[in-house]
Amino acid sequence: MKKNSIKLYNFIFPIWLLWLIPITWIVVLPANFLIDLLVVVLTMKYLKVQDIKVNAKSVIFKVWIFGFIADFIGTVSMLMASVIDFNYETQLGKWWYNNISNAVSYNPFESLYSVLWVTVCVMITSFLIYLFNYEFCLKKLNLGNEQKKKLALSLAIFTAPYLFYIPTSWFF
Repeated sequence: MKKNSIKLYNFIFPIWLLWLIPITWIVVLPANFLIDLLVVVLTMKYLKVQDIKVNAKSVIFKVWIFGFIADFIGTVSMLMASVIDFNYETQLGKWWYNNISNAVSYNPFESLYSVLWVTVCVMITSFLIYLFNYEFCLKKLNLGNEQKKKLALSLAIFTAPYLFYIPTSWFF
């Protein structure tokens, strides 16, 4: 019985899942929008794009929505650490629990393997942010391909979910 409650606790409380709880949407949605807008505007300014206001206005909602889609996929990849199940009575099960599922959920810095897991999840999300922005969000923007790539890369770097690394053990 205790093992099941541990798995359920791991499943429910990781900090990187908090954005899925509706009450946090009140903060997360506007904050994400503002961060995306800031990155788009500052990157366009750096790239010396003309009509920043018009260009930013034409892409910001797509950038914002596709950013959430990428974050959701990254969150699912983080969740897989707890969903993948082994018999905890075996050596593999004990190793998985100590080095992956428990460590990813509570403190990724407890294990090199959990740091690698989280890093891969952040990289997947960041790659998807780049891909979605370059292929979908910025497609009709009146910029050159190099500028679109740089803007997509800027969004991927500055809006990646680095909060995945925050240990939830700090909050319990």
